[in-house]
Amino acid sequence: MMCRAAAAALIIFMVPVTAWAVTANGQQMMQNWAASNRCAQAAQKAFPDFTAEANAKRDAQLKQCLAGQNLPPRPALDAPAKP
Repeated sequence: MMCRAAAAALIIFMVPVTAWAVTANGQQMMQNWAASNRCAQAAQKAFPDFTAEANAKRDAQLKQCLAGQNLPPRPALDAPAKP
C-alpha cells in the first residue's frame, strides 16, 4: 500500500515537470519558426518579382538571413520529396 502511494506521489510530481519541458521546447520551436518566417517575408519583400534572377537573389538572401540567426535552412521548393 505504501509503495502505491509513493508511486502515485511520484507521478503527480512528475506530470507538471514534464508538461513544462514539452511546453518550453514547443515555445522555442515556435520562436524559431517565426524568425524563419520573418526572414522569408523580408526576402520576398526585397525581391518580389518571379524572374529567375529575382528568385536566385531571394533564395540567397533567405539563406543568409537564416544562417545569420542560426536557423536551419529551408529545403528548395523545386526539389523532389524524399520517400
